[in-house]
Parts: sequence; C-alpha cells; structure tokens
Amino acid sequence: MKNLLILPVLIPLAAAALSLLLPARAGLRRALALGATAALTGVAAGLLSTVWHQGVQVLRVGGWEAPVGITLAADLLSAMMVLLSGTMSFLCVVYSAGSLEARQEAGAHYPLVLVMLAGVCGSFLTADLFNLFVWFELMLVASFVLLALEAERERLEACLKYMTLSLLGSALFLIALALLYAVGGSLNLADLAQRLPGTRQPPLATAAAMLLLAVFGLKAAAFPFSFWLPAAYHTPPVAVTALFSAMLTKVGVYALYRTFPLLFAGDLGLTQPVILAMAVLSMGAGVTGAVVQYDVRRLLAFEIISQVGYLLVGLGLSTRAALAAAIAYWVHYVCAKSALFFVTGAVERVTGTHQLEKMGGLSRTHPLLGLLFLVPALSLAGIPPFSGFFAKMALLRAALRAESWGVAAAGAAVGLLTLYILMKVWREVFWKTPPQEARGSPGSLAVLGPCVVLALVMVGLGLGAQPLFVLSDAAAGQLLDRDTYIHAVLGGGP
Repeated sequence: MKNLLILPVLIPLAAAALSLLLPARAGLRRALALGATAALTGVAAGLLSTVWHQGVQVLRVGGWEAPVGITLAADLLSAMMVLLSGTMSFLCVVYSAGSLEARQEAGAHYPLVLVMLAGVCGSFLTADLFNLFVWFELMLVASFVLLALEAERERLEACLKYMTLSLLGSALFLIALALLYAVGGSLNLADLAQRLPGTRQPPLATAAAMLLLAVFGLKAAAFPFSFWLPAAYHTPPVAVTALFSAMLTKVGVYALYRTFPLLFAGDLGLTQPVILAMAVLSMGAGVTGAVVQYDVRRLLAFEIISQVGYLLVGLGLSTRAALAAAIAYWVHYVCAKSALFFVTGAVERVTGTHQLEKMGGLSRTHPLLGLLFLVPALSLAGIPPFSGFFAKMALLRAALRAESWGVAAAGAAVGLLTLYILMKVWREVFWKTPPQEARGSPGSLAVLGPCVVLALVMVGLGLGAQPLFVLSDAAAGQLLDRDTYIHAVLGGGP
C-alpha cells in the first residue's frame, strides 16, 4: 500500500507527458486531464484511508534509507491536502471544458495544469526540504506559463511581478537550506528535527527559521508578502484562477504547518508572536483591500489574503484545538473560494464584464446563479448553517482559550467585514437595477456543475460537520506528535 505515495506524483506527470505526445486535440487532452485528476482523487482517498487506519506512511524511493535517499511521507494533513487538490483539480478541469475555447483546450492548458498538480502533490508528500524546493520550482514554472498563456499587456505585467517575486523567494529558500545544512548536517525533515534541538549554533537555526517564514509567507501570500497576489490572480481565465486559489498559496501554508511544529517547536517564544502578527495583519490587509474594490475578481483575490490569515492563526497559537480548527477551516475555505470564482466566471459570461458597476438584476434573470453565489458567500463569512460558521467559531474559541484576545477580536471583525463585502457584491450583481441588459449565457453544465457540487459540499459540511472535525483533530494531533513522524521516516514505519 505504500506505493500509493508515489502515484499522486506519477499520475499527473504521466498524463501530462502523454498529452504532449499525442495529437493536439481538445477532446483528447480534456479526456486525459479528466481521467488523470479523477484517478488522482481516487488514489488520494485510498491514501487518506490508509493513513487513518495504519498511521504515517513512508516510501523510500529506490530503497535508499533516510536521511540519505529521497523519502515520501504521508500523515493525515498531507493526505487530506492531496485529496483536496485532486478533487479541486478535477472540478477545475470540468470547468475548463465549459469555459475555454477549443483552441485553448488543444494547447498547453491541460498539460500545464497536470504538471502543476504533480508539483503540488510532491510538495505535500516530500519528507525532505531540498525536494520540497524542487517540487516548488516545478509547480511555479507551470504556473508561470499558465499565467502567461495568450497574455495581453496587463496579464504579462502581472506574470512578470509574480515570476520575479517567486524567484526571489526561491533564492531565499536556498539560503535557508544552506543555513540549515550548516547547522544540522541534513535536509531530511525528521533527521533535522532530531539534530536542531542540540545544535551549537542556535542563532543560525533562528535565522533559518525566519528565512523560511519569509519564503513560505511569500508563497502563501501572507502579509507583508502578499502584494503580488491581487495583481496576478485577477488576470488569467477563471478556471486557472480557481486552481491557483485552491492550491498554490495553500502549498505555502502547508510548508509552514509542516516545518515549524516539527523543526522549530523549541523556538515558539520567538516564532509564535511573529506568525500571529502576520495572521492578524493578513486578515486586516486582505479585507481592507477588498472593501474598496469594484472589480469582482480583484476583490476575491484580496479576500484570499484575509482567509490565509485565519489559517495562520491556527499555526500561531499551535494548540491542538487551534490547529484542528484551522485545518477544518482550510477545507471549507478552499471549497468556498473556488465556488465563488466559478460563479463569478459564470456571471462574467452573462454580463460580459467583471466590473460591479456594470452588473445588476441577475437575481431576476438568473436566480440559480444568485443561489450558487449566496451559499459560498455566506459560508465564507461564517453564517450558519454553512461549513464556515463551525470552523470559524472553533478557531475563534481556540484563540479565546489561549487568551489571545486581540486575535479573536480581529477574527470576528474580519468575519463581519467579509459579510459586508460579499453582500456588496450580491447587491451590485444580483439585486440592483442593471445599467444595461445582460444578453449572455452562464454556460453549459460543465460550468454550472462544479458550482452546484461545491455548494452541496458546503451545505453538507455545515449540517454534518463532525466527521471533518474528527479528522482535523486527528491531523492536528499528528502535527504535534513529532516523535511519531520522526520514527516513521527514520525508523521504518509507524
């Protein structure tokens, strides 16, 4: 069963290679992408089940023992993220089939999506910091090209900003790796976790921790490293933006969750206040930027930053309750934000614009779109009975139990502002009298289907929240149990 660990990487890479070798036909490449993402989702579900029943799973590639060889490891958090990525990539491929032109589907879109997906899954499963760097680069190169495909001036400018900052982050990542290797003599996560507490050079280890916080904060679009995201995420096709929102920034958040509880648990007195400050400032910066936006896609891009802040709260508090709540919120947030991007893409097809001033009246002409927007909007704002309410309340309660009064107050205030912002979008798009008649169509079942699926998921996670919270609590327990992860990676299994 441990061979399941390699399949989330091999499946999308093999499908991407096959897609490029076969004739460049839209239907063929679409079918390969659908098949690969569906297969990945099935494998990820099997991997999550295996980890739940058997504990942390480890695969030593080529039979080389850790810490020398390449090691893949899956605990509950990484398995959940692989499953979430597979599911969202499948829905994004379905949405692409209904929203892209045939020439775009016959081009490089699907192979690039699959290569990026392989990089994302590799990042979630690697047990080695250098290989995390390699998977990051694979993911980022694919995302650069996806962003630049058929780009006009504005989109090329956004791509250059994104590429420049990502390359800067990669350079800083290499410097952090060099410092860690100088201090610990290894880049295997489990091996480093054993060596760092006894290091004779704690200032170098602290410097490496701060560099990693900056690098992963940049990848996650956390404040003050978030300014690139609104400039980049509103320019590509909606299917690409939804994919970026669901996976790219979340790899940065995952890297923080993976490294800091494992490697720097002894430095909580230094890192915890910094992470909490980043969390609060991210929530504030994101929601403040969103308030003044009347371009709906830029508005949603700013909202990504504020929601990343909630995820960082769990890591900053580093209690089991906070981590469990943040992981549950993570699942909800990916579904809600992707659904909002999908629905606004359908709205753009109807209205021909993404400017709020030029929209209106869609609740009368397209009531289904109004409902499909309202469900993820209320969920993201934390309104019951949707999934966001229970996850956000659990996170705020964890902050109160940790006596982080300012963090709890900021989280509650940002939740109210999020509700105001999304209701502003509702009023402008669906309620007010339209300045001009909308003549377009929201699209086929391939466009509306993913919106309906995600709306049902959010209702289901709200009405039946307990299984997700049980799973998230177990994942949080594994994150805090450093010895089990170290033994699994270095000692041969759980």
